[in-house]
Amino acid sequence: MASRPGLLTEWPWQRLGNFKYVVVAPWVAHSFYLLATKDLKDIHLTYILIFPSLLLRMLHNQIWISISRLQTARSPHRIVDRSIDFEQVDRERNWDDQILFNGILFYVGYHMLPGATHISTWQINGVIINILLHAGPVEFLYYWFHRALHHHFLYSRYHSHHHASIVTEPITSVIHPFAEHIVYFMLFAIPMLVTIFTRTASMVQFVGYIFYIDFMNNMGHCNFELVPKWLFSTFPPLKYLMYTPSFHSLHHTQFRTNYSLFMPFYDYLYNTMDKSSDEVYEVSLKGKKEIIDVVHLTHPTTLQSIYHLRLGIASLASKPHKSNWFDLMMWPVAWVSMVFTWFYSSSFIVERNKLKNIKIQTWVIPRYKFQYGLLWEKEAINDLIEKTILEADTNGVKAKELNESGELYIQKYPKLKLRIVDGSSLAAAVIINGIPKGTQQILLKGKVSKVGRTVIQGLCNKGVKVVMTNKHDYYMLEPFMPETMGDNLLLSNTSMPQVWLVGDGLDDAEQWKAEKGTTFIPFSHFPPKKVRKDCLYYSTAAMKIPNELQNMHACENWLPRRVMSAWRIAGIIHALEGWGEHECGDKVLQVDKFWMAALRHGFLPLLNE
Repeated sequence: MASRPGLLTEWPWQRLGNFKYVVVAPWVAHSFYLLATKDLKDIHLTYILIFPSLLLRMLHNQIWISISRLQTARSPHRIVDRSIDFEQVDRERNWDDQILFNGILFYVGYHMLPGATHISTWQINGVIINILLHAGPVEFLYYWFHRALHHHFLYSRYHSHHHASIVTEPITSVIHPFAEHIVYFMLFAIPMLVTIFTRTASMVQFVGYIFYIDFMNNMGHCNFELVPKWLFSTFPPLKYLMYTPSFHSLHHTQFRTNYSLFMPFYDYLYNTMDKSSDEVYEVSLKGKKEIIDVVHLTHPTTLQSIYHLRLGIASLASKPHKSNWFDLMMWPVAWVSMVFTWFYSSSFIVERNKLKNIKIQTWVIPRYKFQYGLLWEKEAINDLIEKTILEADTNGVKAKELNESGELYIQKYPKLKLRIVDGSSLAAAVIINGIPKGTQQILLKGKVSKVGRTVIQGLCNKGVKVVMTNKHDYYMLEPFMPETMGDNLLLSNTSMPQVWLVGDGLDDAEQWKAEKGTTFIPFSHFPPKKVRKDCLYYSTAAMKIPNELQNMHACENWLPRRVMSAWRIAGIIHALEGWGEHECGDKVLQVDKFWMAALRHGFLPLLNE
């Protein structure tokens, strides 16, 4: 919102939330009605194509969003090296409002404008008129309107909302108050209205012009340079006719320069061209190679989790992941993504963060959770992880491996420079220090993992009695317990403590055996399903991140905002402390040492209330 909101800053359907799409429902329903009841020759194609064009515009924008986020995470050609936060994501989540607004106006225009019902497929003279009118009146009027918006009166009431985003993303281009979009549509409508009134309009012209506007808007607000230098060398006048992302980024950092829409000609003409435009373009195009210190290695969980990736729908990724009813509508895309992962043979970068002097990236192995349990996928997955570790080692980073099988790669490559950290020690520390005060007895349920074993040892060492019900697990675990702690590990089928320590494999029936008010504390990567409303469920091992950790604008799986899993934090702490040990396989580092280091670097306990 603008610093001092003026008249018509709020969109008319803003209070409808996700139900805002009903504003175009009557026209869409009417289109389908015509298709179902009339012959195609009796239907005006112009009217029928409006709805598909709106969907294509949304898809076009989403593609730009995904490409931009992928590039800013891995590309050396970033322009502004600053952080994006959750506030910006929330402010920009309504990027499709302008598409709905345009759709309504197209439907209204079709019914009200003479000649709008009979638009030909293609007319070259209409295309030429459109190009000339855009380069002339549209660009000229936009330039002066844009300069007016930077006057303190209009800027504080309207345009400051757009400029709140210093680091731009493609969707930043359309994040304006409603009043601004009214003026923008009036400007862009000039070529379309003239061609309609002169009977030279065509569907190709309309679709091409709207595509041009969306393409240039999205491209110009990317935070990486992608326009090649040879393009301007081959055709020098192009520098006056087409802006670049670095050109427009200066407008968002300097504010009083580079006002042009898509054609810098008017900035040259009226002497508002930023003098550093060429230099910033050259530097951004050249790029700057970075040394990454920590790599967090992860993978998608469920099929639906593909939508929660930072590269996907930004508004979904910025909230804790949960299954929604509309996920069912997107199953075809989810299945296509699953098939794609079977053929894709390399990890990809989805996130880039920084804490103090440590630079961090998140790399994704293109395999879902269920694929890790398939025997015939084991070799392929190990090859993917091995390839990723070697790539990270070549670049001098520290890799975090999630499957607790890093010793395989250490044995195969004993001269690895990086350190593999599975995070078990810190995960155990978070769980141990999160046990409710005064707890004297805990019931262990589910599959015992490395983290579970470490937690049990830590609790027994503190004098907390751990009750097990599975004889096999009990006798497997007993040899790992020092004699001084052995009395605190019990085997019983009758004891029912109020605190349960749970791993993978806890089913609904087991949960219903718990007494009312029982606290479930998971020690696995995945929390148990919440089937009891009269019980308390803790989060998986996680901590709040320090404010200094930059570029956090996506939630990690089901965790709240600015909360990170202990497994992921462990790699960061390992790098910050400069420790030289691996932590994988059966290797466990000092739990208390890890815990104190995390607190010292600003990570805070996640309160489970």
